[in-house]
Amino acid sequence: MKIAIDIMGTDYGPKELVLGAVNAVKEFGCEVVLVGDEAVAKEWLSKYKADQNPKIKIKHASEVITMDEHPAIAVKSKKDASIVVASKLLRGGECDALVSAGSTGAASVAAVLCVGRIKGVERPAIATCIPSLTGTTVVLDSGSIVDAKPMNLVQSAVMGSVYAEKLLNIKSPKVGLLSVGEEETKGNEQTLATYPLLKKVKQINFMGNVEGRDITNGACDVVVCDGFVGNVVLKFGEGLAKAILTLIKEAILSGGILAKIGGALIKPAMAKLKKRLDPAEYGGALLLGVKAPFIICHGSSKAKAITNAIGVAVKFAENNVVSAITEKIAESQKRNEETDK
Repeated sequence: MKIAIDIMGTDYGPKELVLGAVNAVKEFGCEVVLVGDEAVAKEWLSKYKADQNPKIKIKHASEVITMDEHPAIAVKSKKDASIVVASKLLRGGECDALVSAGSTGAASVAAVLCVGRIKGVERPAIATCIPSLTGTTVVLDSGSIVDAKPMNLVQSAVMGSVYAEKLLNIKSPKVGLLSVGEEETKGNEQTLATYPLLKKVKQINFMGNVEGRDITNGACDVVVCDGFVGNVVLKFGEGLAKAILTLIKEAILSGGILAKIGGALIKPAMAKLKKRLDPAEYGGALLLGVKAPFIICHGSSKAKAITNAIGVAVKFAENNVVSAITEKIAESQKRNEETDK
């Protein structure tokens, strides 16, 4: 298994990407190709004493797409940008999956233009795992399709269902449409138009509308929404988790001797809770709908998150999720065509 790693364009620079890749090779036994400035990659590999590891290769890319550049223009104009070069490696079969922590917009555009969409998928969607009371809830789209059409949400539901079944081992995952009420008549124009379409899709276990609280209470396994709402939900959830942990710590430290003793006693439990809520534990988010495994990470990802993202990439490739999505999308299209006749 060989994974391409775009090491450029992140908040912390290549050092965290390189370290994450080095650790992933040790943990998962995979091969990696570091795509970016060759001199910089060699420098960090030397510092991590991994410059002689035969499972780590470097593919030089002379250009970088920054977070403030227009994604489509940058991908088309910068032919030797790291994300473009990495995507071409994936398309050519030289790598089995790709991990990037650079510009999400640029990664999404490169995935479509350089790797290609699965036949029948109008626009790929980003699937993100959010911890819930019963395990994990897959939310999509979490940032790729900001202005989604009803059919985009339907395809997201199909792809998210395959993801939950293949990677989370959930049989017949429950799919919910994110809205402002559970009733079929609640929602904006987008959700009202999407609801009847989802009811017709036989490839998913559609349970109807769900509300924001259902994402974390485990009421369903897959939650579908457009990328604007999904990204807000994701960032709010991450911020809230950090805020709650900080408030608990402050309450213990300011609560006197008994509170501090209690805090010491619950420290192991708090460490376990912090780990469960840490986005780095889930690695990256999958860009579903492209022809090969494509994983997008936060720009602020550190080595731990990159290592876990590479683990997700390996699992994604090994479980042939792309093939399963391709099959389900084709089935859904065929049924829609038959219904329209």
